[in-house]
Amino acid sequence: MKEGLEREKAIALNRKEKKDLVKHDRSHGILVYAGDQAVGWCQYGPAKELPRIDSGRNNSKLDLSEDRGPKLWRLTCFFVDRDFRKKGVARVALKAALDSIQKQGGGIVEGYPLTSKEGGSWSLWFGTVAMFEREGFKAHVKLGEKHLLMRKTLA
Repeated sequence: MKEGLEREKAIALNRKEKKDLVKHDRSHGILVYAGDQAVGWCQYGPAKELPRIDSGRNNSKLDLSEDRGPKLWRLTCFFVDRDFRKKGVARVALKAALDSIQKQGGGIVEGYPLTSKEGGSWSLWFGTVAMFEREGFKAHVKLGEKHLLMRKTLA
């Protein structure tokens, strides 16, 4: 939520910013369907689309600029409908995002899963370490006590 704003105003501002990104073709996402029902999604994009990560409390303590390269992609958020959890929906979204990134020239892809399950179901918004490992991601650096920066290079 935007600092200093009431919840309703912050939500409205977030929606406006997202619409602006979509309007300018600067928003990337994968939707997963079961028939005609959307059951999951993954937000991803180049680093310039998702800059908030750089100012995160744990990330800002690290200097990762030298080992990132010009083509840096981020996988920042997963969501799976409650009735479809534990059925591989997030993994399908992850694979589709990686395919899309590959078709757009590849590069370094970063994911930020939680290493702890203490956060409850919201913690799955970041994906799991095991899911990223199954797709060939490797642990790169810990981001505080609960997050892990994982990477994969798509050539």
